[in-house]
Amino acid sequence: MPKTVKNLWSHVATFQNLHAAWLEARKGKRYTGPCMQFGWGLEGRLLELESRLNAGTWRPSPPYEFGIVDPKPRRIQAPPFADRVVHHALVRQIEPCFERRFIADSYACRAGKGSHAAVERLQGFLRHGQGRWGDPWVLKADVRRYFPSIQHARLMRAIGREIGDRRVVALAERIIRGYGHEDGVGLPIGALTSQLFANVYLDQLDHYVKDQLGVKLYVRYMDDFVIVGPSKAALWEVHDAIADYLEQDLGLQLNHKTDVFPARHGVDFCGYRTWTTHRLPRKRTVKRARRRFRRLARLYREGEVDLEDIRPQVTSFIGYMQRCDGRRTLEGVLGDLVLTRSSS
Repeated sequence: MPKTVKNLWSHVATFQNLHAAWLEARKGKRYTGPCMQFGWGLEGRLLELESRLNAGTWRPSPPYEFGIVDPKPRRIQAPPFADRVVHHALVRQIEPCFERRFIADSYACRAGKGSHAAVERLQGFLRHGQGRWGDPWVLKADVRRYFPSIQHARLMRAIGREIGDRRVVALAERIIRGYGHEDGVGLPIGALTSQLFANVYLDQLDHYVKDQLGVKLYVRYMDDFVIVGPSKAALWEVHDAIADYLEQDLGLQLNHKTDVFPARHGVDFCGYRTWTTHRLPRKRTVKRARRRFRRLARLYREGEVDLEDIRPQVTSFIGYMQRCDGRRTLEGVLGDLVLTRSSS
């Protein structure tokens, strides 16, 4: 077991690290009000954060809460911009400490990984399973209400196994407990630190599956994971072991939709339906795109939006479709985007 990392605080609470964190926090938000307001007095604000962090007086501010319904209803808790700078400053220094432990086949919120890489890896596993067993089976599972169910005490123990600097651990705990989760359970979905800490929490599952159960063909993207195996019976046995581990060691439960099925049926994972030979777009993603483009076409005809508003969404959908075998589907969806202005 690797030694804990110490003497990190001198790298976290520095003007240089906070300035680099500010540059990262403003990406994609450069012209928003909170970002611009923070930037107007940048040097003074960073010096104030540095002083408060070193004095131990910094505390999280109330988050901005809002709901989303796509792809499923969720409450988002977005920290204020100044808090985001602190989060980036912390993650910049502690993430490498956890990266050395993470398995290769955990793909969410990690540099050089991502959903497309996860799908590529899954397809490779399906092909490997077909070559080895002829007709492999798949266990597809996800954790029920993952972020709201993460237990702070267990998470802090996992953090403490890697980080030995008490001031850094104290800052992490302040963030974990500081956004409306004082009851000791749950992380805010909209925080950068939550993404890292959620990976740290399920890294324990990764090592249980790989090291204790000896599973080779396992890929995880945040709280969704897939295992390719030789038979239905073998995978249900793995399922039961994982369910017991999650409940007893991590205080989590698998979603009731967890299932075991033949790989030839295709695997719905990370936005695509994947087989050994090809990939197709997820049906509900295509349906949402059709509705969105029809609405955009109507708004364009009525003069409510311009091409500059539409172009990024079209580019994003084309990029998504280029990762799978969906040329005809793409042509059909874009065919709904008839951009002609009303003459009235």
